[in-house]
Amino acid sequence: MQTLNVDLGDRSYPIFVGSGLIENTQLILPYVAGQQVMIVTNDTIAPLYLEKAKALFPGKQVDSVILPDGEAFKDLTHLNLIFDALLEKQHNRTTTLVALGGGVIGDMTGYAAASYQRGVDFIQIPTTLLSQVDSSVGGKTGVNHRLGKNMIGAFHQPKCVLIDIDSLTTLPDRELSAGIAEVIKYGLITDYEFLEWLETHMSSLLSRDQDALIYAVLTSCAAKADVVAQDEKEGGIRAILNLGHTYGHAIENHQGYGNWLHGEAVAAGMIMAADLSHRLGWISGADLKRTQSLIRAANLPVDAPKDMSVADFKALMAVDKKVVDGKLRLVLLKALGQAIISSDFGLEEFEASLHSFVH
Repeated sequence: MQTLNVDLGDRSYPIFVGSGLIENTQLILPYVAGQQVMIVTNDTIAPLYLEKAKALFPGKQVDSVILPDGEAFKDLTHLNLIFDALLEKQHNRTTTLVALGGGVIGDMTGYAAASYQRGVDFIQIPTTLLSQVDSSVGGKTGVNHRLGKNMIGAFHQPKCVLIDIDSLTTLPDRELSAGIAEVIKYGLITDYEFLEWLETHMSSLLSRDQDALIYAVLTSCAAKADVVAQDEKEGGIRAILNLGHTYGHAIENHQGYGNWLHGEAVAAGMIMAADLSHRLGWISGADLKRTQSLIRAANLPVDAPKDMSVADFKALMAVDKKVVDGKLRLVLLKALGQAIISSDFGLEEFEASLHSFVH
């Protein structure tokens, strides 16, 4: 097992990464302050890991709520099922919520924890690669609205993050690739050497080589922890973590949440951001092709959905959280391994880039 720390002063917390951690009671119990635990999971993960997770908390009142699996259920209606369970089982403000699942479960559990009795503790046990390297770290929580993704939420940091690499053995291939999209993101935005590593080790990741997965997860989490420590609430540099996301959220919204996985939409979005960066003269044509090749090698989409128009993208990107005072800000690439947040691009280049992907 290896441990990383997210440095946020008195709200700092550890990220544990290793094998067999979901059975390590001594590791997690110090982060449970009270006698009550509510495990939130979904109907895919529950048969695989719920009983193991319950066994992590001997001597505690351990309850659970099982939500339907999928981005389509990441809404206020299903969030309320968590509150129903907490109230029905009489959980008090010393309770600890445990998110056992992927990014949807983590985001919803975190938001429930931020809201229940004005804030209770929670722990992340992410079971997908995407949630392990991205959504479980950094304290962003929330739900979707029909008009925009993650538009309702709060910043609420977990007490600890328990990443058991063994959970990736049951992850479908498509979900594994979706997680690799976020791994590639860290190479593109901050770590050129990691990007080169990914170019030579993609087959190892896809074949679920444990050493390669642990290295990728540790490197990704370290990159995110460093950025979050500098800018917890996305007032500045943290926004670079959103490379491809403004485009990607538009795709997810248009296609219907869950039809394109989050990582798939982000992958296409990163290509679109790289294309605009190339048109602005910031990265070369060879760099753009390298980005496309790496994303293609991960079995991820490199094109936008055929049924989306330029107007669709513009309308949906206009309601993104990164729009400030009516001005769209995008995460773009000054170079491979160096991202910037910029609104310094002309409408002509932006629209030309969109037209190269859609009609």
